Amino acid sequence: MANGPTLNPFEISQRQLDKSAEKLNLDPSVHALLREPMRTLEVHFPVKMDDGTTKMFTGFRVQYNDARGPTKGGLRFHPEETIDTVKALAAWMTWKCAVVDIPYGGSKGGVICNPKELSTEELERLSRGYIRAIGRFIGPERDIPAPDVYTTPQIMAWMMDEYSKIVGYNAPGVLTGKPIPLGGSLGRGDATARGAVYTILEAAKVIGLNLKGATVAVQGYGNAGYFAAKLMEELAGSKVVAVTDSRGGAYAADGIDPEAAFQYKKETGSVSGFAGAKAITNAEILELDVDVLIPAAIENVITEKNAANIKAKIIAEAANGPTTPEADEILYKAGKYVIPDFLCNAGGVTVSYFEWVQNIGGYYWTLEDVHARLQEKMILAFHDVHEMAQKNNVDNRTAAYMVSVQRVAEVMRLRGWV
Repeated sequence: MANGPTLNPFEISQRQLDKSAEKLNLDPSVHALLREPMRTLEVHFPVKMDDGTTKMFTGFRVQYNDARGPTKGGLRFHPEETIDTVKALAAWMTWKCAVVDIPYGGSKGGVICNPKELSTEELERLSRGYIRAIGRFIGPERDIPAPDVYTTPQIMAWMMDEYSKIVGYNAPGVLTGKPIPLGGSLGRGDATARGAVYTILEAAKVIGLNLKGATVAVQGYGNAGYFAAKLMEELAGSKVVAVTDSRGGAYAADGIDPEAAFQYKKETGSVSGFAGAKAITNAEILELDVDVLIPAAIENVITEKNAANIKAKIIAEAANGPTTPEADEILYKAGKYVIPDFLCNAGGVTVSYFEWVQNIGGYYWTLEDVHARLQEKMILAFHDVHEMAQKNNVDNRTAAYMVSVQRVAEVMRLRGWV
């Protein structure tokens, strides 16, 4: 995924699929069906603005493949949302759900808008308008949206309420990532990071790395990055030595307190300038001499230009797409252990699945239950991918694709689709 104006995220997702299809000797008809989304919806809907005018908005919902169950995927409110981005993310959600073996297909949605320019009232009307536009295409047994870029639990609450009005009964299972009082699940807040840390614990075992006192660098100190740093200390006994965000970063060889750094960022807007730490850039943090590197920010940060300089033994991709295909090859040849994004960050969708299960059953679990079930899912998924990589002598990303594509293809064959 190199940066460039001609780069199409959906074409990248197809290239990644093609590579695994070749390794699996996938039936051409199965491969052809998996290369394209099964359903792509574009909607245009009106929203009354605070000044009394009515503005038209464009939204998308892509249901990529529902062979394994109802489709599942986030909703993004972004001024530069495109159908190709949504299609690519829906494909990746398909593979993510399959790799952790939850009974979902993949989907994604979005609205072209700038939520920062909307009042709370306009945001609510936009959220409800979008759900009215796509309402007949979603549902607890059809397609289950969730929060993503610039969407929140409050937005999910409005959307769930609007969908419940449409169907005439309370339907909490139509969306996940809801506030706890509305049927949200305990443990959802740190689920992405917690799932990532569970995979790091397993990776350390297979490569023989002692995580107690091991050094950790986290690029991207948002929700996932903060929780990953905190949990690496709590669950692994590791030492966080560097953190960065979009404005800069902090490095301290003696260690950084994840909680103190997060509070500092809340007060100042950045970890840059954190007391007792040296300034560090987003480029520099990737090349630090640490045991574990957690890219938790944006895509395409590890490229063919810097991959050879990465010293970390484990690269745990909490972000989506932080490593380009060219960099993947360099890291693999250098013996680095990469935990690929759609395995590493699948904790979020796994706990979203738990939320849906609790909504459908009307019975809610304790936090301990959620953590135990998440750990079990992530460990099983990690070893499925690790064993596939070892058996076929391929990198972990290709192995993760092979596990996922094989699972989806098998169900399609059993159902008689191909």
